[in-house]
Amino acid sequence: MIKLKLLFSLLAMTTFSSFAQRNPLSSDRENFFRFGAKGGVNINKIDGQSYKDGFNFNYQIGGFLQFNLTNKIGIQPEVSFVQSTSEFSSGADNVYDDLFLGGGQRKAKLNYLEVPVFLNVNLGPSKRVKLQVGPAFNGLLKQTVDSLKTNADIFKKAEWSAIGGLWVQLPLINLGARYKLGLTDINDIDNRQTWKNQAIQVFVGITL
Repeated sequence: MIKLKLLFSLLAMTTFSSFAQRNPLSSDRENFFRFGAKGGVNINKIDGQSYKDGFNFNYQIGGFLQFNLTNKIGIQPEVSFVQSTSEFSSGADNVYDDLFLGGGQRKAKLNYLEVPVFLNVNLGPSKRVKLQVGPAFNGLLKQTVDSLKTNADIFKKAEWSAIGGLWVQLPLINLGARYKLGLTDINDIDNRQTWKNQAIQVFVGITL
């Protein structure tokens, strides 16, 4: 009887070991549909002649839907509130001398509703690390600029951008980093200068 039990035990262990070797990623299996929320920093700048060099630290917060179409490919739409800030350089007075008051403080704060749609590509066999690339539509909710002579808006209400980065999907927690490149000239005054947004986005969140 003892030998029979031992034989069954060895057989069960061998079968389990063989199954685990054939399915090493079973614990990484993802559902077709997932959703969640994330938040983090938006390290942004406006690239243009009238703006100071260097990035500014702001924040972002939002939610996402995730559709895992195959073991390698998925689609991830998102909606996020993103804040950006920038500061005009003294050179802005030379071009737009009728735009600013006499004060030296000329900072801009822009609040965007950002709606990207990402293509997710799993890197490696684990499905934990995803390459993300895709377009984003950015709607300007509010713009505040110090020391203006005019009440007119100087930034365009909408822009398109391209975003790419890495997403790390743990069982509950997600984290990642992305680079955002503006494709639209957001200068709504004239065509004398081209202004485009850039940002590095770093975030952490939960996935359900």
